[in-house]
Amino acid sequence: MTKVDVISGFLGAGKTTLIRKLLQESLKNEQVVLIENEFGEIGIDGGFLKDSGVKIREMNSGCICCSLVGDFTASLGEVIETYHPDRIIIEPSGVGKLSDVIVAVQNATKGRDVELGSAVTVVDVQKCRMYMKNFGEFFNNQIESAGTIVLSRTGIAKPEKTDEAVALIREKNDRATVITTDWDKLSGDQILEAMAANGKLEEELIQEMIAQVEEEEKEHEHEHHHHDHDHDHHDHEHDHDHEHEDHDHEHDHDHEHGDHDHEDHDHEHDHDHHHHHHHHADDVFTSWGFETPQSYAKADLEQILDRLGDAEQYGTVLRAKGMVPAADADCWYHFDLVPGEHEIRTGSADVTGRICVIGADIHTDHIADLFGKKD
Repeated sequence: MTKVDVISGFLGAGKTTLIRKLLQESLKNEQVVLIENEFGEIGIDGGFLKDSGVKIREMNSGCICCSLVGDFTASLGEVIETYHPDRIIIEPSGVGKLSDVIVAVQNATKGRDVELGSAVTVVDVQKCRMYMKNFGEFFNNQIESAGTIVLSRTGIAKPEKTDEAVALIREKNDRATVITTDWDKLSGDQILEAMAANGKLEEELIQEMIAQVEEEEKEHEHEHHHHDHDHDHHDHEHDHDHEHEDHDHEHDHDHEHGDHDHEDHDHEHDHDHHHHHHHHADDVFTSWGFETPQSYAKADLEQILDRLGDAEQYGTVLRAKGMVPAADADCWYHFDLVPGEHEIRTGSADVTGRICVIGADIHTDHIADLFGKKD
């Protein structure tokens, strides 16, 4: 019997870090395969995780619920037949809906000796309120659909931030186990045990998700049919219901570079992304990235990542990550960015440099210029 665990979480919540912890501390004696579903065309996290020795199959062309359903089913079958793993860990796109992923797993594992183990969502306590307000359709779905919710950054957050996050989560999901303790104080075994004991979803809830996904797919097809009809008759007018373009962005400036927490600069602007509509990730979010041999000095990378916080110039950047050769040292730099914070560290070399930026209403031409992308 192969067990499938889904570990979801919004952009930059810490999914990859949690998976790495579980692999290093608790799953060394299991045959584990990781299936990733990146949003966008440039796969980054596979490079971050390759040092763990886990076989990674990256799927980089959209959300798991629509354009990747066929690929996902085939990939899952191939993984099971080729590796006969004890466990498959699925790391969905940060902007994916967990319910869609769970339904895709259910469909892909019919007739196979496979079971859905746990459905986990990682939530950054520093960003919970901001993302719930701004991107509730996606963020809330990940919370509502989880059997276990693992809070990240509780070790550096103010206690009231953690309390607030738990209260907000409980409004959306009062049945899930919520892990609030700092990960550094927990072993991988403790987290895995909590996932195993409480992460499994009831069959009734899964059936509700299946019905909801089917209904949303019907609505999506209906909307596309009407859009195609309008496209033919209205001189190429594009109306994708992008209500968010007329609202200010909420920026929760938790500038905790390193462990420094400056949450007092908390400028909140309401920016409600489609609470009342059903959308796929690519209706709301944009991914931009490129592969490059270009090298970067650490000071230049710092400046680039700082400037990405300028929403007027670059749009709402929710996640930036990459691995590039260093111009000022004999190493590679790996970087991560979420709103209000970023990190640059040394890491292993890859076959080429990769950079990926994800956000809402991002200005990809300006971002390309910022990274010095050459046509």
